[in-house]
Amino acid sequence: MPTAPPTADGWIVVTDPAGRRDPAPVARRPLLAWVAAAAVAVIALVVVLGLVAARALAESEAVNGAAKRADLIADALIEPDLTDGLLTADPAAIARIDEVVQNHVLSASIARVKIWAPSGEIVYSDETRLIGRSFAFDDDEREAFERPEVRADVSNLDAPENVYETSGGKLLETYRSVRSDSGQQFLFEAYFRYDEVDVRTSQLFYGFSWITVGSVLLLVLLLAPVLWRLLRLLHLEQRQRAELLQRSLDASSAERRRIARTLHDGVVQDLAGISFALSGSAGRAAGLGDTRLASDLTGAAATVRGSIGGLRSLLVDIYPPSLETAGIEAALTDLAAGLRSRGVEVLVEVDPRTALDAPQSRLVFRVAQECLLNAAKHSGASQVVIRLGPDRLEIADDGTGFDAAAALRAPADGHFGLRVMADVVSEAGAELALSTAPRAGTRWRLRMQSGPAEPQARS
Repeated sequence: MPTAPPTADGWIVVTDPAGRRDPAPVARRPLLAWVAAAAVAVIALVVVLGLVAARALAESEAVNGAAKRADLIADALIEPDLTDGLLTADPAAIARIDEVVQNHVLSASIARVKIWAPSGEIVYSDETRLIGRSFAFDDDEREAFERPEVRADVSNLDAPENVYETSGGKLLETYRSVRSDSGQQFLFEAYFRYDEVDVRTSQLFYGFSWITVGSVLLLVLLLAPVLWRLLRLLHLEQRQRAELLQRSLDASSAERRRIARTLHDGVVQDLAGISFALSGSAGRAAGLGDTRLASDLTGAAATVRGSIGGLRSLLVDIYPPSLETAGIEAALTDLAAGLRSRGVEVLVEVDPRTALDAPQSRLVFRVAQECLLNAAKHSGASQVVIRLGPDRLEIADDGTGFDAAAALRAPADGHFGLRVMADVVSEAGAELALSTAPRAGTRWRLRMQSGPAEPQARS
């Protein structure tokens, strides 16, 4: 049940501030904004994942491309001019291979060339400071001597043999075995610049991202009319539900009036006629000297009159005839009479300026009826005061009171009166407030719209 925090004077509003029982209609703009934000988040995620995927794909392509180029260079340029003189540091052999490397191999994409002897000695490099130095082969390099295929990988620039390659940035290292004319085996190694990977990454990323982001945006645009249609259907369903609720309330009120009218004009009148007939028969029996029959008929007449009184009380509970014929003051007086019969002192005060229309009168009666019923059943009150003004109803008792916050938060099983009363008041666009505490009595306050009550706007 919707409640507001207690005010400074201790009142707790127990009705929905929006004045409705049905849920508020779904706001379209916030929902569409949420969908747009979700689409942006998805696009951002796709961009990040696309960048990672493009990077991995570009590196894989660059490694494979470098391996193929190194294989062609080894076959077409290095092996034809490779001689055994490199093993003895023959200046002519070194000059011969150096001319090929400087003129045809080194380029903007290839930064370093090395040729290794099987012993681990660098017998040629465009970096002359490396010639003659020996380093231990790793497993991949030793395997390259056994299998004549190109191997490529991102270079480990922390290795000792790469001491002169650290200033040029990240490199791709390729190597394969080559042979001289005599069959002597060497290891050819070329280092490609990593810039090509960055360029290829950008190319792949832009191509991938435009397609993916465009697809996501197109999907959002295609789903937007569907979402808008679903929102319209949901809005229509809520409006129909509100109308059905209003019709059910109207039907309930009309049915209560019909039942009360039927009982009053039918059963109550019939029982009144029977009571008069029994009383007359009792008088005639007494005149004939049949005292026993007269006593039985008198008792039966009293029982019927008691049943009529019970039915009249029930009619007041269902829908008092005085509410439409004599007005709200007479109806409240009838309610008070029922409580007075239980020994409770009831004071009814109605402001002479009060002029309620039919819906407001019914609302005041239902709230007063429920409040007095609670006072009779639960409070143990000895005094109840009912005050009705032009725009409000106040009911106070001196009973035991209760913990309002606990009762509103978790009503006891089967105690739906307060919940139903709050729903009825909310539906009428009025406000119901409660002020109570254990051993402090209970006060109710109903605030109505100024002027005749109007149906709640449905959106």
